[in-house]
Amino acid sequence: MRVDGVLFDKDGTLFQFGATWEAWARAVLDRLCGGDADRARSVGAAIGYDCDGAVFDPSSVVIAGTPEEVVTALGDHFDMPGDALEQVLNEEAANAPQAEAVPLAPFLDVLRSLGLKLGVATNDAEAPALAHLRSAGVTEKFDFIAGYDSGHGFKPEPGQCLGFAAKLGLDPSRVVMVGDSLHDLHAGRAAGMQTAGVLTGMAVEAELAPFADVVLPDIGHLLDWLRS
Repeated sequence: MRVDGVLFDKDGTLFQFGATWEAWARAVLDRLCGGDADRARSVGAAIGYDCDGAVFDPSSVVIAGTPEEVVTALGDHFDMPGDALEQVLNEEAANAPQAEAVPLAPFLDVLRSLGLKLGVATNDAEAPALAHLRSAGVTEKFDFIAGYDSGHGFKPEPGQCLGFAAKLGLDPSRVVMVGDSLHDLHAGRAAGMQTAGVLTGMAVEAELAPFADVVLPDIGHLLDWLRS
């Protein structure tokens, strides 16, 4: 095996991005705009979400940003404190439907059976991240779970990656950071880790390839690469 630990991004990596966050955007905009479709359309544009097409623009702050960054993008549209606005975002995130990129429980069990340490590093808040992993029945399969508010900073800075390696006593060069965005890959590279891109988010292969040791269709192809 080329690594001793695997650190996964969550959205777009463990879970398909569109199925979760397009539903989240609809719920958030409906709640905040009181069902006003025209206002929702205008506010959606501020976070790179097309209400009519029900899709995100690849440059949307939601794709790799933190809830705080989304709050900043929405702030001019609502007369409410930032912490209250963030609470709405996190509540709807915790309730958002999840579509696993591959059947997660058996996939993670195989990795654990090989002695690999596993972690999650997400720019989502920790509470909804735990809710998503709990809904998939895989929380206990991870040795480390960090959101942007867990005390390690957030991607593309390397703090979450280094926190995972430090907690498990791993050499960062023997860890692979797996993610669907440049934020994930930049964080892994900055921590001295190997990096693997996956195509279950919004980024295309040509975007990820310059910063990844490998680009895979999804995490289900990871094991063959780890053994190569």
